[in-house]
Amino acid sequence: MALRDELLKSIWHAFTALDVDKSGKVSKSQLKVLSHNLCTVMRIPHDPVALEEHFKDDDEGPVSNQGYMPYLNKFILDKVQDNFDRQDFNRMCWTLCARKNLDRSNLLISDDSAFKIWCIFNFLSEDKYPLTMVTEEIEYFLRKLTDAMGGSWVEERFEDYKLELSAKQQCLNAWELIHLVGTGSFSKGMDHQTLSMGITEVYQELILDVLKQGYMMKKGHKRKNWIERWFLLRPDSVAYYVSEDLLEKKGDIMLDENCCVESLPDKEGKKCLFYIKCSEKSFEISASDKKRKQEWIQAIQTSVSLLKLGRPALHRESRLKRRELRQKQQAEQDELELRMTELQTANENKQQELDAMRKQLDEAAASAAEEERKRQQTQTELQDRYRMDLEREKMVRQEMEEQVAQKSSELEQYLQRVKELEDMYHRLEEALEDERSARQDEETVRRLQARLLEEEVAKRAELEEIHIHQQRAISETEAEKQQLEKARLAKESALEAAMLQLEQLESERQGALEQYQEVIKKLEDAANNTRTWKHKVAHHEGLVRLIQPGSKGSQRMTNWGPAAFSEGELSLREKDWQEKRNRPPTEAQ
Repeated sequence: MALRDELLKSIWHAFTALDVDKSGKVSKSQLKVLSHNLCTVMRIPHDPVALEEHFKDDDEGPVSNQGYMPYLNKFILDKVQDNFDRQDFNRMCWTLCARKNLDRSNLLISDDSAFKIWCIFNFLSEDKYPLTMVTEEIEYFLRKLTDAMGGSWVEERFEDYKLELSAKQQCLNAWELIHLVGTGSFSKGMDHQTLSMGITEVYQELILDVLKQGYMMKKGHKRKNWIERWFLLRPDSVAYYVSEDLLEKKGDIMLDENCCVESLPDKEGKKCLFYIKCSEKSFEISASDKKRKQEWIQAIQTSVSLLKLGRPALHRESRLKRRELRQKQQAEQDELELRMTELQTANENKQQELDAMRKQLDEAAASAAEEERKRQQTQTELQDRYRMDLEREKMVRQEMEEQVAQKSSELEQYLQRVKELEDMYHRLEEALEDERSARQDEETVRRLQARLLEEEVAKRAELEEIHIHQQRAISETEAEKQQLEKARLAKESALEAAMLQLEQLESERQGALEQYQEVIKKLEDAANNTRTWKHKVAHHEGLVRLIQPGSKGSQRMTNWGPAAFSEGELSLREKDWQEKRNRPPTEAQ
């Protein structure tokens, strides 16, 4: 908040206090006294005739707040500098307004505490006149006061009060705030002294910018002795006094961005030491315990950091942020209300347009009804005219329907014939597929016969070798006859086993032959079906030529039945068998 805005709030209280009949105007004589007191307190040279000169064209009547503002800005606020005691300025304005507005009945606090609450109200109130404090700032102040008194914040109590406040109004003026705190509504269980001390602590923090205060020991620069002092930390300095009544000030430690605070080890019988290093001097200080030492170091470091960043104290910065947030929310709400108003206006315009359109629709409906009546009359005339044409068209349509029915019958017969031909073709394809399957089965049986024949030849060759070996064994000497006899018996048993295998192969060959006969029968049935369908297709169309199986040559016959190999293969097998038979017995062994 700028200096001008802070001063204007206190001056506004004083001006409204002079307005006895609440007409919004104050007499010139009273404004002269007020202006003189303001110049005296703020150390501004006062011009006694400036007010008369400024309002010389005005009548002799009282002056309004708007009329007094140009004079106040030009002759007082434009000349003010921050070299005066603001507490004296606030005291002067408080004296003027408290006499009229402060109700001291039922108050548990002194006039000094009420004055401090009034100053806090000016600090936290909105920049709108008449001055009021919103609910958010009321909660902030009451929380600060509760913490300063060492009490616990009861959220439910404030929520109930907020509801009660919202039912009436959502803000308080200065005198309502003093009454709220002074009657102890939010300090139940606390004595009057604790309440006054809490108000003083909040006042010192928010108004006097006292960030921290308390007793500590300081080491002197000349005598090097340790003396207890009352220290008071502000955003740009640390002042120390003889006692907490602040009557005798002993010095200031000016803080800047080059200052630093560091902890020191215990020495000279002193504990919890730290020192503040400035550009010109360093100050050694001893706190009462480690907790207070850390709090003071942290508070001074925070002040130095804010000085480096050029930012105000934390409570002033937080107040600005809360105010900016409220302004932003208010702007959004105003924008929303404006949009709602625009939408409502647009809705009304649309409603008017709809009414106009409804009127036009009624007129159009009446016109359409008249046209409908004329159209029906014309339609009746046209119906009589077209009735004869419809009867003639009906007769023509009946003739056309008879022709269409005849054509439809012919088309159905043709489609039936096509469907029969398609079924015939499908059956022919199935017969051909059966023939191909039968041929594949025949080929499989032929391969099986060839394999069995080869096994039969191999067994016969093995029997021939065994017989030759027996003949050779008989011609051996008598000495070996017994051994040969044993070998012969083994050979005979092997021969019997071979004969059993041969018989088994014979039975398998007979089964394969039966399968072959079945396949031949299936092939003949498929050929007969093919020829039957060929005659049917030739009878209907004469265009389809069936694929007939090729002619079969004469098959070779063996003593085991028909064979599946050719004459050349048979000759090669006979030649191979003769060579094995004529081979000498020694080579066979």
